[in-house]
Amino acid sequence: MRAGIDHIGVAVVFYCHDGKGNFILSKRSKKSRDEIGTWDPGGGGVEVGEPVLEALAREIKEEYNGDVLDHEFLGIRDVHRTDESGAKTHWIALDYKVLVDRDKIKNMIPEKHDELGWFTLENLPTPTHSQMDDFVKRYKNKLIK
Repeated sequence: MRAGIDHIGVAVVFYCHDGKGNFILSKRSKKSRDEIGTWDPGGGGVEVGEPVLEALAREIKEEYNGDVLDHEFLGIRDVHRTDESGAKTHWIALDYKVLVDRDKIKNMIPEKHDELGWFTLENLPTPTHSQMDDFVKRYKNKLIK
């Protein structure tokens, strides 16, 4: 059974920042599950029995080698979309703004991320993940403070 397709998936989505208005985004590679070539903030599924904040810390460590120095829960999104194969997907996204040490960040999964980059909200790369515009619109006031 596949999360998000055969049953509703639950994911943590993290917008990691350095405390100075810069956010880390990753560019999805050809080996990513979907939305190849787009930039996104990062995220991953919560495993059965795993506390949400442990999933958040695990995913940030796995993707960026980062530690959660501070976090702010931004909200919940009910994400419905269709992937490249035409499959309808459904995820519940638990969104976080997370402070990390910029000097420790590195690409821990180069097979899934072609590159990492630091950006401001005014200087986001393109193209972005299909959910990025909604994410920024919904949380912009919280992301810039």
